[in-house]
Amino acid sequence: FLKGYQSGRYARKYQKFVKRVREAEAKVTDTGLGKPAKTLLTENVARYLFKLMAYKDEYEVARLHTDEAFLKRVNGMFEGDFTLNYHLAPPILSKKNDKGELIKQKFGPRMLTGFKLLAKLKMLRGTPLDVFGRSPERQQERALIAEYQASIEEVLNTLNLDNHALAVDIARIPEGIKGYGHVKERHLKLAREQWDGLMAHWRNPAMGRKTA
Repeated sequence: FLKGYQSGRYARKYQKFVKRVREAEAKVTDTGLGKPAKTLLTENVARYLFKLMAYKDEYEVARLHTDEAFLKRVNGMFEGDFTLNYHLAPPILSKKNDKGELIKQKFGPRMLTGFKLLAKLKMLRGTPLDVFGRSPERQQERALIAEYQASIEEVLNTLNLDNHALAVDIARIPEGIKGYGHVKERHLKLAREQWDGLMAHWRNPAMGRKTA
């Protein structure tokens, strides 16, 4: 999926990181008593690192809307003549309401042509030529990937059987980061409070534990 989302190189970065976690977890949880090593930390890192790396930006929305299987499914839902409209709130084009939230606009069927072009430009994602990537929301999404990986790396440095369950809680933090725009911002605020609490406990096990 990540290869289609961005590139083979992007997918390999994901694989490399998950492999690092798997090896570290196996080393710590393999008791040598014939029981299989634990994999819960690896499974959660695999799930939630993927979630962060596959964030839905303009390029991904375009790629998904122009997917042949998706278009075939949509066309199979209706008979006769019909018009497909898109309700979108592009950060660099949309106005905001009194609460500072982006307002969706209606785009006609010609938007599909724009999607096809935009989907081909995914290689610009995260580069200086990525005009969409300059928005605070997109910058935050990319920063979250690095921040999450840094937290997991810190966890792996002192991982043991006693703190394994806490490590899994830390790996699950992105589960609470849901939605888009102002909705995601609200969930991220709550998740960050839990994140900070769990990392503080990791660094100082003597303090009271907060679970996600």
